Amino acid sequence: MKFKKKIPRTYSVGLKKNIIIKDMGSMELLPNEQITFLTKSKKRYDFCKKNWGFYATPSVNFRLRKEGFKTALVRNSFNRLYVMVVEKKFMLQFKKYCKKEKQKIVIWLDDYIT
Repeated sequence: MKFKKKIPRTYSVGLKKNIIIKDMGSMELLPNEQITFLTKSKKRYDFCKKNWGFYATPSVNFRLRKEGFKTALVRNSFNRLYVMVVEKKFMLQFKKYCKKEKQKIVIWLDDYIT
């Protein structure tokens, strides 16, 4: 794993360009290396490099659910699709964000079972 920390680059996003994102650096993973992101409440989110690409999320209907997350496929007003992982206790903030940014939940992936 190689992490390159940098002086944060900031940029604006959102319909009104009023959300500021800070780009803190970049990370290069080799195949089968994983990085785990933690919330303040120690909930875990893993990201794993494979030789064919990435496991971008843990299993949405088991591991993420067990950690207290819900996983949504979301479409914005430009018809772009995103996978969003929401800490359950922040569901109200997420729904307000989607409404403000004119984003629609296509499906809750963690509810999908074949």
